[in-house]
Amino acid sequence: MPVPQRMEFFIDLGRCIGCQACVQACTECDTHKGQSMIQLDYLDRANSTQTVPVICMHCDSPTCAEVCPADAIKKTEDGVVQTARKPRCIACNNCVLACPFGVPKMNTPMNLMMKCDMCYDRTSVGLKPMCASVCPSQALFFGTREEIERLRPRSKPVNRFQFGGQIITTKVKMLAPKDTPADAVDITAAMYQPTIGQNILEEMLLEI
Repeated sequence: MPVPQRMEFFIDLGRCIGCQACVQACTECDTHKGQSMIQLDYLDRANSTQTVPVICMHCDSPTCAEVCPADAIKKTEDGVVQTARKPRCIACNNCVLACPFGVPKMNTPMNLMMKCDMCYDRTSVGLKPMCASVCPSQALFFGTREEIERLRPRSKPVNRFQFGGQIITTKVKMLAPKDTPADAVDITAAMYQPTIGQNILEEMLLEI
């Protein structure tokens, strides 16, 4: 009997077309129906229409959970960092301030931190997250490593990021140019100023 292939989440920033399909689809996830847990950000709105989808990267050692004084944020055995648990969340905003990727958002009316949980009700049973199932440009891709290598032969998945002196490894992978160094990608504010017409992720990664 064949061994099932492992499904992974990949982000290809340069493919985002700003259509908002992922944002709308996210509201339909059963675990947070009506609330979108992802957003689109402009990289340099004054000079470019380039947008990027912002989803939880599901860190191996999630800073959001480490700074939570109420132990409200849990990570599943398969590495998915979940939204804060309502009975425990005290709406202190520690996680919002601590996340290096700027992902958690405080839902003030609910006094609850909410964020992307990779549509856990779907991915835990082998289905695609809602966002990846509707993305027309496949900027958000949920599949096997073999599939992404076949579809994007000029890219390679990266899941090590450096913020100052801190190295963060993540469950979600970003696609980088094939010749990107194997070390952690250095994320600095300067890298979020793209040149019009260039692939955004290539520019960020080739500056290191």
